[in-house]
Amino acid sequence: MRKDKLKSELTDEELIQRFQNDDYAAYEIIVYRYKDQLLNFAYRFLGNIEEAEDIVQETFLRLYRNKHAYRQIAKFSTWIYTIAGNLAKTELRKRKRRKVVSISDIGFDDKEYEIEDQVASTDQDANTALTEKIIQKAINELPPRFKQVIVLRDIQELSYEEIGSILHIPLGTVKSRVNRARLKLQSKLKDIKLPAF
Repeated sequence: MRKDKLKSELTDEELIQRFQNDDYAAYEIIVYRYKDQLLNFAYRFLGNIEEAEDIVQETFLRLYRNKHAYRQIAKFSTWIYTIAGNLAKTELRKRKRRKVVSISDIGFDDKEYEIEDQVASTDQDANTALTEKIIQKAINELPPRFKQVIVLRDIQELSYEEIGSILHIPLGTVKSRVNRARLKLQSKLKDIKLPAF
């Protein structure tokens, strides 16, 4: 069976089962399916692209090394997000111990200092980028338990049930935290004038 056909026809659970039976093409497809989603999740959680890339790489490395740890008790997506989430939380704890402030944590980005060789972007593109930075900064300021649920729910668009499984918390707690996170974000963003579109 061709790889592109496998991409569209097999479920994640079927792919991991194939990988557990030493089908390495199935592993490549899993990486292809999840790399962007996990990178987005880790970046939104950590606010640092290099650390997010490291988290995703470590997530796939752990999947590779521990392929037989997955059991079809839960959805594969829940399992892999749990791995990435735990790694991201560990990174946040390390940050607190190091007490180092990254330049990206205070709102600066390396890319702001690069000279672009492209035609100037439209006003709407600039406004979109600015709005995204403002929202990301507000997300970064949330306590980890709220940041986690808001990223999983509103950015990754996972169900409340999936979030509960990933974080090992009851459904009611998930809903409560999502609601409180949204209120906290709303409060942080209310005084900020977002660009008009």
